[in-house]
Amino acid sequence: MTLNNLKPAAGSVKTQGKRVGRGQGSGKGGTATRGHKGAKSRSGYSRKVGFEGGQMPLQRRVPKFGFTNMNRKEYVGVNLHKLQELVDNGKIKDVVTLDILIENRLARKNDLVKILGNGELKATLNVTVHKFTATAKAAIENVGGKAETL
Repeated sequence: MTLNNLKPAAGSVKTQGKRVGRGQGSGKGGTATRGHKGAKSRSGYSRKVGFEGGQMPLQRRVPKFGFTNMNRKEYVGVNLHKLQELVDNGKIKDVVTLDILIENRLARKNDLVKILGNGELKATLNVTVHKFTATAKAAIENVGGKAETL
């Protein structure tokens, strides 16, 4: 190591770049790289979210239609064949609750769950969730299980 190859440890020095707005002699004085006039040259300027420089924003260009029900309830569907799969893998025995479905990643903590009738169920299960389709409820009760709503 000699004086001509001394340098600080990697990552210890962060280069700040040229300081702007510190007089004409610095080479970045005057407008301080902001250009002349306009909103962006002023102090305190902050662009609104979605602003496109005066062009009509995408949010307003795209046509709106229809009706969105703000009280709509979204249910996560779980099919009967998924429940049978869990029984076959030994993850559930005779009771299916919301907590068990969350453990097995078929639903999340705040989800509303609806059991759907797709697939075949052979195991006798006591299922307790928010909703059932008519076919799912019939299939569960046909094999001797119970379908209880939360």
